Amino acid sequence: MSTSVHPEIEASLIDNLRQGDATAYKTAVREYSPGMLAVARFYLDPSSAEEIVQDCWVTVIDAIHKFEGRSGLKTWLHRIVANRCKNRLRTSNREVATDFSETLDPELASRFNSNGRWGVPPKLQFHESADTLMENDALSDCLDKHLSNLPETQRSALMLYEAHQHKSEDVCNILDVSASNLRVLLHRGRQKIFLMVETFQETGEC
Repeated sequence: MSTSVHPEIEASLIDNLRQGDATAYKTAVREYSPGMLAVARFYLDPSSAEEIVQDCWVTVIDAIHKFEGRSGLKTWLHRIVANRCKNRLRTSNREVATDFSETLDPELASRFNSNGRWGVPPKLQFHESADTLMENDALSDCLDKHLSNLPETQRSALMLYEAHQHKSEDVCNILDVSASNLRVLLHRGRQKIFLMVETFQETGEC
């Protein structure tokens, strides 16, 4: 089963889950757990993420009867995981409120003019040195570092939309944000990563 399951196959799986079919449950756990774990790791440490996913599968046994099919099964499962993670963060008082104002962070604002376009255009040029660094995983390591330093919701939006190729409406459902808020999150996250790549290509430093 792929990440893009044929509707008829997914419908059959859901029906079997509702009937308490143990084989269907094992199939669902095997196919969807990796993606659920990836979502959980956007919010929590690896150990807590695994715990959350296990707890969510226990919830799914009963919750599947309430599944209305307004989104895909994968999106629904990811939403359960995200909500459970947010509840864990609230309980531990570690969740940071998200500011969806259009104002860019100070280090980015100077790069744009009043109409939102680049005032200081990026200088993205690939040279042999950059290719060599990429082959040595230097750029990949730098990207991982900067992704981990992004605010939680920006990182989650970027990874779900760009890396996992979720549709925008699915990302909104998973993160429980509006379409306009998602655009802000993606805009901010992309600009920070864009500037990181620019600096890396110009200096070779992270």
